Amino acid sequence: MKVLVLTCSTGGGHNSCARYIKEEFLSYHIKCDYKDYMEIIGSKASAIAEKIYLDSTKNNGLIFKGVYKLGEIYSKTNIPSPVYGLNSLVKTKLADYIAENGYDLIIGTHLFPCVALTALKKENPELKFINVATDYECIPFWEETNPDVFVIPSELLKPRFIEKKIKENILLPIGIPVASRFKIKEPVKVKKQILLTSGSMGFGKIKELVTKILQEIAKYSLVVICGNNKELQKELETINDERLKVLGFVNNINEYIAESEMVITKPGGLTTTEVAVLRRPLIHMMPIPGVENYNASFFEEHGMSLKAESIDKVVASAKVLLNNKSLQAEMIKNQAKYINDRSAADLVEYVIKHFK
Repeated sequence: MKVLVLTCSTGGGHNSCARYIKEEFLSYHIKCDYKDYMEIIGSKASAIAEKIYLDSTKNNGLIFKGVYKLGEIYSKTNIPSPVYGLNSLVKTKLADYIAENGYDLIIGTHLFPCVALTALKKENPELKFINVATDYECIPFWEETNPDVFVIPSELLKPRFIEKKIKENILLPIGIPVASRFKIKEPVKVKKQILLTSGSMGFGKIKELVTKILQEIAKYSLVVICGNNKELQKELETINDERLKVLGFVNNINEYIAESEMVITKPGGLTTTEVAVLRRPLIHMMPIPGVENYNASFFEEHGMSLKAESIDKVVASAKVLLNNKSLQAEMIKNQAKYINDRSAADLVEYVIKHFK
């Protein structure tokens, strides 16, 4: 068996999830490749898609919010969307890539490749593919896809996907896939340390938040992971405080999460899941309007995080959480209840049983 995992560079979560899936298949000695879907379309397509996404999140995500709301409205019309139309145009390139490389199963961690695969499947019913939702909500246009299996983050979200006319019998609620090696097996000594991660692209008023945390929360060190935002990293490195450690993109974020008493993060689906897999107290800060609000609300409603929509609220919530050990314990208990820490392994084992 040979598996292809397709992603799209609109935020780092889709890419990280795809890499986790590939890593897990390889650990089972199953051939698996990872590919940015946009690179199949054309050499510049991936960079363009990433730029459009980044531009949409500026000004506190007002453009992204508008586009997402339009998507939700359009989704209710049952009229084929522009998303389907545009992605179906590239189905021939995708078909050629799949055939040339001899893939037996395709897994998509982003809507775009899954829409193209759906168009391709109309011409080739033997094509097998799996959708993977990387947010705690059924985003607009998932209902236009036709996978063999649809991996969703939680059993609790089944009604949301069924409501969007996705067949219940294809839903596989095993969680957003995170590789088994991410879970640290050895006991980790927790430090008096706060971890702040702003997502792979480094969004938000981070310098202002960092300054306020350092001013108002004494006796704790602060590690800030800036992702790929080198400008933010340079900006934060101008802050003169020995308690502050500033990092760019890291490959061992699991170690920083595990050793921190508390994590503050943007509510991206994958980052949120990573923290919950490692069972750490969590604050969701300033969500980009749209799906991040759904992610933060799902976690808050099930007692797995606190949601803070302003810098003042983030700092106030951090103080409460750091000083309330019972609240921390309850949060970790709920994460263990609702978040599967072997999600990628469960996906691979399902594939072995039902596809191989």
